[in-house]
Amino acid sequence: MYEQEDRYVLRRTYTEAVEQAGGIPLLLPYPKDAGEAAELEKRTDGLILSGGTDLDPAYFGEEPHPKLGEVVPDRDRAELLLLDAYMQAGKPVLGICRGCQVMNAALGGTLLQDIPSQCPDALQHTQKAPRSHGSHLVRIREGSRLHGILGALEIRVNSFHHQAVRRAAPGLNVTAHALDGIVEAVERPGDPFFVGVQWHPEDMAGGDRYAAALFQSLVKACFSDARNKKTRES
Repeated sequence: MYEQEDRYVLRRTYTEAVEQAGGIPLLLPYPKDAGEAAELEKRTDGLILSGGTDLDPAYFGEEPHPKLGEVVPDRDRAELLLLDAYMQAGKPVLGICRGCQVMNAALGGTLLQDIPSQCPDALQHTQKAPRSHGSHLVRIREGSRLHGILGALEIRVNSFHHQAVRRAAPGLNVTAHALDGIVEAVERPGDPFFVGVQWHPEDMAGGDRYAAALFQSLVKACFSDARNKKTRES
């Protein structure tokens, strides 16, 4: 989600993918502080960090690269507050594109600020094909949570990013790469669901079983967490 003048904006494919998987999507406002973030966390079962603008490189200890794109400071602060609240609660989190990068930076990792200039031999990561088209291959780490969700070691994904994980944060496992070596997925072992992917499964979920499986697994984890909470409170 990102700001556009006086409104929040989110592509419909995000909500449709969650609904298709059996969940009820809710768009969250930007919390002003940790207390508001905790209140939003209590009212929901899981969090999706969507794609969007670039993350301020100050969050991973760097100065702006000449090719750094638009930065929305309010969004950066809000998503980091929300991510911290959901991590503390142990609730499922799915990071998509920018969301994957936010997860990594929040835990102490770094980002490539501009793939074309910093990795000149990289594949095309901002595809010219339709958003629902898988444009390049991704290889998935055997035995990872992502492997278990998708049931495959190699899939085709769509690609709309010029940034990516550079150094994975401590405690995060890199679980997928493009054939050029660019990181395509991360996850944190031990969490019920803490997965970040660099592609946009929401735009493929209507016709791609791997994209649909990712949202189905997230919703299943949310329902499981909600049932466990009710059991603990009863």
